[in-house]
Amino acid sequence: MDKKKSLKMIADISNAMGVSGFEDEAVGVIKKYSKGLGEISEDSLRNVYVRRKENKGGRLTVQLDAHSDEVGFMVQAIRPNGTLQIIQIGGWVNSNIPAHRVKVQNSDGKYITGITASKPPHFMTEAEKKLPLDMQDITVDIGAVSRQEVIEKFKIRLAAPVVPDVTFEYIEEHDLMIGKSFDCRLGCASIIDTLKELGGVDIAVDVVGAFASQEEVGVRGATVTANAVKSDIAIVFEGCPADDTCVTDYEVQTAIKKGPMLRHIDAKMITNPRYQRFALNLCEELNIPVQEAVRKAGSTNGSAIHLSNKGVPVIVIGIPVRYAHTHYGISSYEDYSSGVRLACEILKRLNEDVVRSF
Repeated sequence: MDKKKSLKMIADISNAMGVSGFEDEAVGVIKKYSKGLGEISEDSLRNVYVRRKENKGGRLTVQLDAHSDEVGFMVQAIRPNGTLQIIQIGGWVNSNIPAHRVKVQNSDGKYITGITASKPPHFMTEAEKKLPLDMQDITVDIGAVSRQEVIEKFKIRLAAPVVPDVTFEYIEEHDLMIGKSFDCRLGCASIIDTLKELGGVDIAVDVVGAFASQEEVGVRGATVTANAVKSDIAIVFEGCPADDTCVTDYEVQTAIKKGPMLRHIDAKMITNPRYQRFALNLCEELNIPVQEAVRKAGSTNGSAIHLSNKGVPVIVIGIPVRYAHTHYGISSYEDYSSGVRLACEILKRLNEDVVRSF
C-alpha cells in the first residue's frame, strides 16, 4: 500500500463536507478515488456501490461496508439577532459543541464560516454557570446582525446543513492523523485501499464496496445497501471511539497504536463468533496487531446488514479514533493500514466452504 497516496486520499475524504442526508461532496470524493476499481453506481439515498472489476458472478458475495456521513448540525431557525438556532445530526455531547469553527451551506451551495457560540461567562449568573448546557443555548454565529441579513446576504435557509470546519493533518514523527469525520471516513478509505490492494488478485468470492449514507441517524443507508447487495458475508469498517484516555488501564480495549479493534458485541449486534474467531486467529497467524472489545453501547451498520436477507455473518474492523463525535479525531495510520491488511487477508481466504462454516 502506498502510504503517501493513502494519506492524500484519507485527507480528501476526511475534509469533504457531508452530514447525514447531505453527503454529496463526500460521495463525489469517494467516487473519484474509486475510479478504475470496478463498476460504480449510486441510489437515491446517495449510497455508492463499487463492484470489483474482477467479479465473475455466480459466486458468494462479500459486502465491504463503511458510511459516508458525519455528525454535524442543521439550522432549525434564524433568530432576529442573526444567529442560527441548530439541532444535532448524529450524537453529540452538548459541552463539546461551543467555540468551534463550522461551515454552513447556503442556497448557492457555498459554505459560509461560522462559530458555534453560547452565552459568554461575563453575562452569566453564578447559577447559570453551574447548569448543564442545553442545545437551545447553543447557536451558530456567522457574523450577521439580523435575520434579514442572514436570508438576503448570506443566503442561508432553514434546514441548511452545518459541518465541523477542520482540516486533516498527518504528523509523521508520531504516526498520528488529526482531523474530522474519522467516523467513518477512515472506513470509506479502507474500502478503497482494500479494493486497490486486491487489484488483479485471484480470489474465490465477488466483492462489492458499499458506502452507506445516513448511518449516524439510524443506519438508514445500510438498510438499503444490505438489500441491494444481498451479500453472503460482510466486513464493516468503522471509526471506533477509542477508550484509552477515559477508562482504567485494565478496561482499555480500543487504544490507538494497538491495531484495529474487533468487537464481540455492541448494543445492536452480537458478532458471529465463528467468523470473529476466524479473523482473530488470522491476526495471530500473520502477526497483525488486533484488539478485542465487548461493548455495552453503540452500534454500526453491521446491525442492519447481519439481519438482512436470511442472516449475514458480519465482523467489524474498527480503527480507533480518540474523541469521535467531536470536531477533532486522533488516529494512527498504522492502525488503519493493519485494518486494510486484515480485510485483504480475510478476502483471500474466503470460499464457499469457509463461509458456510460460519
